[in-house]
Amino acid sequence: MLFFIDTISYLVPILQTLQVWFCLLSMKKHTKIAVIGSGLGSLTTASLLANDDHQVTVFEQNYLPGGCTSSYYRKGFIFETGATTVVGLGKDMPLQYLLDRTKVQIDTTVLPIPMQIILKDGTRLTRYHDLNEWIEEAEHVFGPENQRAFWQYCYKISRFVWTNSLAQKTFPPNRIRDLGQLLHNFSFKQLSHIPLSFISTQKLLHKFNLHNNERFVQFVNEQLLITAQNHAGEVNALFGATALCYTNEHNYYVYGGLIQLVRPFCEFIEKKGGQVLLKTGIEAINRENGKYSLKTEKGEEWTADYVVSGLPINNTLKIFDNAKLNKRYEKKLMRSKELNSAFQVGIGIKRYYKIECLHHQIHLSEGFPVLGGASVFVSFSHPKDWTRCPLDQYVLSITTHIPDPKSYQGFDKEKLCQLIFQELEQHKLLRQEDIIYYHASESSDWERWTKREWGFVGGYPQYMKIKPWEMIGARLDGHKAYICGDTTYPGQGIPGVCLSGINAYHKMKIDGLK
Repeated sequence: MLFFIDTISYLVPILQTLQVWFCLLSMKKHTKIAVIGSGLGSLTTASLLANDDHQVTVFEQNYLPGGCTSSYYRKGFIFETGATTVVGLGKDMPLQYLLDRTKVQIDTTVLPIPMQIILKDGTRLTRYHDLNEWIEEAEHVFGPENQRAFWQYCYKISRFVWTNSLAQKTFPPNRIRDLGQLLHNFSFKQLSHIPLSFISTQKLLHKFNLHNNERFVQFVNEQLLITAQNHAGEVNALFGATALCYTNEHNYYVYGGLIQLVRPFCEFIEKKGGQVLLKTGIEAINRENGKYSLKTEKGEEWTADYVVSGLPINNTLKIFDNAKLNKRYEKKLMRSKELNSAFQVGIGIKRYYKIECLHHQIHLSEGFPVLGGASVFVSFSHPKDWTRCPLDQYVLSITTHIPDPKSYQGFDKEKLCQLIFQELEQHKLLRQEDIIYYHASESSDWERWTKREWGFVGGYPQYMKIKPWEMIGARLDGHKAYICGDTTYPGQGIPGVCLSGINAYHKMKIDGLK
């Protein structure tokens, strides 16, 4: 009996050790993934990975998350850093897909009127959400000829693009397994839309005999500039039609500013055991023995199994010590002359005019000196949003494009501010005596804030020479480094960068990430 007890006593620690090893072996192996940048593309990929219980660390060089989709506090007001319109919620939309997968909740409200436009001659038109209402408005302002046929056709294309973008998460394909996924979800309807990638939006205007309607062509060009970052002659009809119809999707306002769009995802990542490290920029990445070694600007070193860059491709290549990688993307990199930055003015004002629509585009009768921009985009804080300013005040974000940002730096910002104030006052969007505080930002300021090369914003513009399947895909180095954000497919706005993050996640999955 004593022998039996002694034997059991001897075996207990062995059995306990075996039990520990069995538990360790049965646990899911956590893959270490480094995500560079905390823009919405990065946070999309990071959130989906964290949802799968991977060990995710997000590195952000700024003191606030969000990059060009964020907000900051100054002089009692919360200002937006970049994009001010939120699209991408609802059926077949990327942001909705992300929210559904993660169960993250955002405090938003639908805008009953997405946008109003003031044309050169002072005519106001309203971009109604309802397609028929919008068509009637367009017919009234631009004339009835072919407006209905044009907009019905564009909306049909837009719906096709969004439905199929989520169905084809491995686009653009650059591996055989991508083609397998594409063929699995293939339809003849997709095949019938391929020719639209070869013709410009300008050709689409010809198709409907609208190319000689000068007023309408100018309207189309300025609308495309804020969505596709280029004009009708350079934006293919597939993306152009989709960009023109974004006001026919539900547009939303995020209470508290766009920082409240990104913070819930940061909190989700941390809740899942990940980290979002602010003021921790990455200055170098090396790949050795199948692992990635990351060096922060503080001199810290990290290792990861996978890397996802949410930085623009121009900046991403600067931190990768990989000559082959630079050579691979050399011909795909866009230079300053092909890109845009923004001149932005943030204003805090006393309320005087009642603002029924939050977003306005003003087409200028004469371009601004130096920049030569033909329009300005104006966004107001929601009248019920007391978190950004007192309820008797508004916060305004005003932007106009800076082409070739490397060449346009150091100009007289104050002079341009005064011209913008005069323009807004003329159209009864503000009174100068109601201005409490304002500040302006140009390309050099954007470069300091985001560290994007030349301070370019808005992503890579659409160009006819670049077909959709030739855009920069999610796979970066052919190993375990990936890229998302507004320089990769498909880019352009909140829905685009969110979709780029979804695509990066799915390519990681089909490449073997469990």
